[in-house]
Amino acid sequence: MAIDLPTLSRLWRHRWTDEAAVRRALPPDLLERLTRRVAASERCHTGQIRICVEAGLPASYVWRGATARERAVALFGKLRVWDTAHNNGVLVYLLLAERAIEIVADRGIDAHVDDAQWAAMTQRMAAAFREGRFEDGLTQALEEVSALLVAHFPRDPLDAGAANRNELPDAPVVL
Repeated sequence: MAIDLPTLSRLWRHRWTDEAAVRRALPPDLLERLTRRVAASERCHTGQIRICVEAGLPASYVWRGATARERAVALFGKLRVWDTAHNNGVLVYLLLAERAIEIVADRGIDAHVDDAQWAAMTQRMAAAFREGRFEDGLTQALEEVSALLVAHFPRDPLDAGAANRNELPDAPVVL
């Protein structure tokens, strides 16, 4: 089997980008602030928001030419973002090795939001990230996703048990 140069180059980039790159972009104190922001957001709506940051793709993904989107969709399932009562989970996925951002939304919320809105959100995050403002980009994205979820899936203030229905962990996942 012949290995082409672009695949080797991509594999090298994904192996070279490691946990240190993730810690530089998202240090532990920022991860804690993001956890609190997700928790605060979810007190206002019935949706679930997950943030997942990955340094580089697993080698098997690189070898078969998989995209960041394919990985995000796979993690959407693995992290059970699809498994919410109202089908309104949203995954914000960052792949540092390719500087890729993907937003994967379950069918409940995706039915209310067009692709252009998700793309614009991703572009605003990318602009902040290019300037090294990871916290600003992620905070703005969380606020925008939260606003969409509040608009379409507001939490019922009369439901006393609603605050205890956190279906998924709030902490960002770092792979």
